[in-house]
Amino acid sequence: MFSLDQNYLQRLVESSPDIVVAVDHEGFIIYYNDGARRSLHYTPAEIIGQKVTRIYPSLEEAQRVMKAMRDSSDVGKVSSLETVFRSKDNEDIPVAISGSVIYDEHGEAIGSIGFARDIRRMRQREQLATAGEIAVSLAHEINNPLESITNNLELLARDVETHLSEAERVIENERIESIRLGVRKVQAIVKRLDEMARAGKYLTRDYMQGKRMTDLAPREMAGSATAAAPNGHPREEQEWPLSGMAVLVLDDDVSVVNSLCDILRAERCVVYSATRPSAAFGIIRNMKVDAVLSDVVMPEMDGYEFYLRVKEEFANLPCVLMTAYYYDKDHIIKRSKLRELEGAIFKKPVNPAKLRQMLCALRQNQAGSPRAASIGA
Repeated sequence: MFSLDQNYLQRLVESSPDIVVAVDHEGFIIYYNDGARRSLHYTPAEIIGQKVTRIYPSLEEAQRVMKAMRDSSDVGKVSSLETVFRSKDNEDIPVAISGSVIYDEHGEAIGSIGFARDIRRMRQREQLATAGEIAVSLAHEINNPLESITNNLELLARDVETHLSEAERVIENERIESIRLGVRKVQAIVKRLDEMARAGKYLTRDYMQGKRMTDLAPREMAGSATAAAPNGHPREEQEWPLSGMAVLVLDDDVSVVNSLCDILRAERCVVYSATRPSAAFGIIRNMKVDAVLSDVVMPEMDGYEFYLRVKEEFANLPCVLMTAYYYDKDHIIKRSKLRELEGAIFKKPVNPAKLRQMLCALRQNQAGSPRAASIGA
């Protein structure tokens, strides 16, 4: 049978990328491999013969590791115990150490050996995963109120055009445009955070000497969230292509529902609203509805299930999904599109002009198309 000689085993340990350190019974370092040299930056000549506390940030931390060895259920051994080493450059390095006390033939402790793995990259991956989860939630929680702000800003812009003098409009339009710019900047920042989270790489920049912060400065500004009338003047009567169109808005965020309803009423639509899918079905079954705008993440059922149930009962009723998330994390919209979803507004805040254009297209597609007989008058 093939056997390994001691020199070969020693070379294996010496070339290991892990930190391998052995100490005698008085705590002096007697072995220090190449992996330790690369991580801790001490040369063997600098560290062998030194107290092991030299590679710990404190005496207390070194004593904690030795106590863990003595008090473990497998006496004299520890496995994947997290501690901290300190390098020659005074950098603290988190490690997971597995080690054991070494005994002589009489059972007396003559030293100990530890195999430590640098866990900085593992910690970084964990932090990136957590940051990614935060980014997803942050996008949702910020984009919903931005939806309300954008919609109400659009309504305010229309009032400015119709109720103020030309001189007053100039001043107020500048203020409105400043708010729009701020909204677009917030959108772009959230989008950038989401992109970095999904890429698993966060860029940083200095904000004070020796201090760094995540660089969320947007690389490009989001598109305009405006829907101004041509030339900034009130629209003529013939420019109301959605007049009389019955639209149901479903979203569990009341501010989103109210602001979207106001936008649609300003387009002269007949508007219904619901904050739960069950209430939405009650409206659809009893009222004439030409299109449904539905959120993706809701109580009772998600947007995909709601869309399928609408199609099952009302095959010809257009249903559009919208979401405050920056990507379809649960593949709800993706699955819905495979089921011939009419349209999807992937991001809140919804661009009022885009919404108007989409509803116009749906209305044109419906022209001359029979509606399901079960829809009320």
